Amino acid sequence: MNNPFETIDSRLTSIESMLLDIKQQRTDNTISKKVDEDEVLNVKQASELLDLAVPTIYSLTSNRILPHSKRGKKLYFSKSELVAWVQSGKRKTVSELTK
Repeated sequence: MNNPFETIDSRLTSIESMLLDIKQQRTDNTISKKVDEDEVLNVKQASELLDLAVPTIYSLTSNRILPHSKRGKKLYFSKSELVAWVQSGKRKTVSELTK
């Protein structure tokens, strides 16, 4: 007959191992998310992200409304900067205004 304490210890070790695996997966996902947010986009990708036509993207960049970088004749966009730009235009709701 097995010692019940050995069985409990074995199961606890197994649970601890699973929890450490879950923690590592969450850490990996967080790092992956940060890399995605810092992704550099071209004009087509930026237009898809913002759901705007490519000519509109060019117009917004030429008027210096949309944050971008330029190397030679190519335009580049930081995904995190584009998301921040969209969020900066957030309008307050009526309940937020009455607080």
